[in-house]
Amino acid sequence: ARVRVALVLALGTPADVYLIDEPSAYLDSEQRIVAAKTIKRYILHSKKTAFVVEHDFIMATYLADRVIVYEGIPAREAIATRPQALKSGMNQFLTSLEITFRRDPTNYRPRINKKGSRKDAEQKKAGEYFFMDAED
Repeated sequence: ARVRVALVLALGTPADVYLIDEPSAYLDSEQRIVAAKTIKRYILHSKKTAFVVEHDFIMATYLADRVIVYEGIPAREAIATRPQALKSGMNQFLTSLEITFRRDPTNYRPRINKKGSRKDAEQKKAGEYFFMDAED
């Protein structure tokens, strides 16, 4: 409940730019979806900017229209890319991990493809490590 209250208080405070760190912390999967929709709806409706640091893949990809990818050695050295479109940034990130994602046809959530599967091989061959919605 604390995270939800903190989120409401933060978004209820007038600002030109919102800095939001780990809004999904301590939320269950359903609460994360509600929080992501709330943040996105508010930011788009108010025509404001938000910088969101998020490690939950589903929430991060739902909220983002642009991403910054960090490369390097964790906790030692990192280089940040310029902000880039969600698809190109996620493709860059997932390529470095050698992981491909697809959209689950039942619940529309992202799913990791099994390494070496037909879908994984198809996406890697096409250079499309990250799924995009049909309208994107």
